[in-house]
Amino acid sequence: MAKKKTRPTSSSTSVPKHFNPAYPTGPVDEYAEKVMRGEIVAGPHVRNACRRHRDDRINGPARGIHWDPDAADRVLRFFPAVLRLNGGQFEGRPFHPHLSQQFKIGSIFGWKRVESDGAILRRFRRAYIEEGKGNGKSPLAAGIGHYCLTSDGEAAAEIYAAAANKDQAFVLFRDAVAMYEQSPALKSKLTPSGGNPVWNLSYLKKRSFFRPISREGAHSGPRPYIALCDEIHEHPDGKVIEMLERGFKFRRQPLLFMITNSGSDRNSICWDEHQHAVKVAAGTQTPDDDFTYVGEIVDDTTFSYVCALDKDDDPFTDPTCWQKANPLFGVTLKHDYLAGVVNQAKDIPSKRNGILRLHFCVWTEADTAWIPRPILEKVLVDFDPYVEHAGKQITAAGLDLSGAKDLTAAAFTVETGTKRITREDGTEADLPTYDLWIEAWTPRDTMDERSKQDHVPYRLWNETFYPGTEWPYIHAPEGQRVRYDHVAALFARLNTEHGIGVLAFDRYAFDKFETELDDYGVDIKTVAHPQGGKKRAKPDDEKVEAAKAAGLPAPLGLWMPGSVSALEELILEERIRIRRSPVILGALMGVAIETDPLMGNQWFSKKKSTVRIDPAVASAMAIGAAVDGFVEIKPVASPWDDPEFTLTKAA
Repeated sequence: MAKKKTRPTSSSTSVPKHFNPAYPTGPVDEYAEKVMRGEIVAGPHVRNACRRHRDDRINGPARGIHWDPDAADRVLRFFPAVLRLNGGQFEGRPFHPHLSQQFKIGSIFGWKRVESDGAILRRFRRAYIEEGKGNGKSPLAAGIGHYCLTSDGEAAAEIYAAAANKDQAFVLFRDAVAMYEQSPALKSKLTPSGGNPVWNLSYLKKRSFFRPISREGAHSGPRPYIALCDEIHEHPDGKVIEMLERGFKFRRQPLLFMITNSGSDRNSICWDEHQHAVKVAAGTQTPDDDFTYVGEIVDDTTFSYVCALDKDDDPFTDPTCWQKANPLFGVTLKHDYLAGVVNQAKDIPSKRNGILRLHFCVWTEADTAWIPRPILEKVLVDFDPYVEHAGKQITAAGLDLSGAKDLTAAAFTVETGTKRITREDGTEADLPTYDLWIEAWTPRDTMDERSKQDHVPYRLWNETFYPGTEWPYIHAPEGQRVRYDHVAALFARLNTEHGIGVLAFDRYAFDKFETELDDYGVDIKTVAHPQGGKKRAKPDDEKVEAAKAAGLPAPLGLWMPGSVSALEELILEERIRIRRSPVILGALMGVAIETDPLMGNQWFSKKKSTVRIDPAVASAMAIGAAVDGFVEIKPVASPWDDPEFTLTKAA
């Protein structure tokens, strides 16, 4: 970062008589002044946005931008008069924007600029808003969409709820539909299309519409008046934004309204927009480490509201900084909720990055370890499973097949007993313990070339054996692709010597592997296990029938978030021994976690990981299959510990 700069003295020109910072003229000024006085807790970029607003109130007219309090007031009156919120405690209530939301809305609609032809139009064509989860970004965007659809005076307005994919676009649009359904005023003006779901809201009087859009759904060039872009950190590239902004040439005062949580990929469109917004607020292309306000004009057409902590803040020990990332702290987000989130991050290391990113606006590194090394070391053990478990059935196996580049990995697990675990609420349970080990294969002919690309010593691993055995850390059959007959041969041997209870598989190339198993005459029960984070497999028929007979809930089918969670729990509770090897250690330390922004489910992401994580994926699959259908059994209390003899009475 550059050295600190001081704000040019030229910006301290005479103050127009109509503006006195000590006497704000409306909620936008009021919010800015309270933030600058420290009466409202805010992070560095929001403080800079407020300083920018005050500077522009003083110096803006000299460069052709003007504050129109009537325009700001008009849209702010529209929200509670027309819009109704939905969900939980806010169901059906008028939408009274929080003061921080009034600052955003009022700034976007209250600032005007004079065009070369004398027309007075909105100053801001772009708005970038980055806040913690649960701060009302989507309802705010939906409300702006409705205002511009019905009350902004634009004929044939095209309002789009845009996102990286169709499902995400509908998340924001559903908020808009819910507002329409709650609001008598909107219901009298708008005409919906579709039933379940509604996919379009038309304002026939003005030939205008409001609908969701994504890159795959855009068959012709849209001509947006307002583009509401949701979850920018989920966008794989900038093509959606580029598509929408290309259509702006047909409008005189369009608006690209971007809302998002913080992300983790610094090679993304979201990071580019974040960086630009930070520089716009600070007024310099080279902000220092403290983001000191400079006040130069970087981009007069972009509104910036980026929540962030200050560099020395620690949200895990200091609750006073929570509001910096959460402007609606105390309104939609209560102290107890965020305290629970913080405690979860302390107890479950893999959730720490997601919580920092989603709730405290920290741009985390994608390659941060899922499980910290000291915790993992407690369960890494040198043992020979083929000796210790000779003749014992393998509870479950997981198989992740590869093509030419990835590793093929198989994981095997044996249930070894139980361990008594005391939960946070003081209750105890006897839970199963497991041993787990992996086998991995890589093509010999390309091994050295891929070692350079992947930065791992495949040849050394192939020539080094597990202690006391002649079994290599990694197998390297001849060829440029892993030959599945080598993998099938191992499964055939283990099924003969031990028996394999169930094999969890991903569908990629599994039909070819099944052919190899058939050639060996091997019959193993298999169960599908998708590797993504949003799809479950069809539940096993036998388990469904067994649950029905026992009067238990039907199983839901395997999926990666459940399996990753199960493996994580076993490691944290030290209920698993993992056979030590550099292959499994590298995979477990190198996994990146991907999180569903809607549900918070987590899974291993090959795309975001910096190393080959196939052994970790196979391990999660094996554990997921092993624990599938497990019912927790709590220890039976002794009558001697039950002076009221309630157990006897119950019998």
